[in-house]
Amino acid sequence: MASWTKFMRSFSRKYSTDAPKFSGTHGATEQMQLMWKRISFFVGLPAIGLAMVNCYLNHQAHHHDEHPEFIAYDHMRIRTKKFPWGDGNHSLFHNSKLNPLPDGYEEE
Repeated sequence: MASWTKFMRSFSRKYSTDAPKFSGTHGATEQMQLMWKRISFFVGLPAIGLAMVNCYLNHQAHHHDEHPEFIAYDHMRIRTKKFPWGDGNHSLFHNSKLNPLPDGYEEE
């Protein structure tokens, strides 16, 4: 019986979910939390904002109303059977400005 109690004490110490209690490290933990909080606000958030501005400006610079040139590659837009909706040639989320059919873009 004593060995069982000894085993349970060692097991509970080894696999306890409580954080170890060290004396004198509480101030260091608060300083680390404050440092990471400041890094998040003064480095992380501005970096995300700059990335958003960069994406927006690149999108504005490369956004065109015309579609790219159609090249009829043999390995693309293969239709072995018709789609079960519409006329069978258009994909479910077909965009006539961006998605060509097997024989080219649709005339508007």
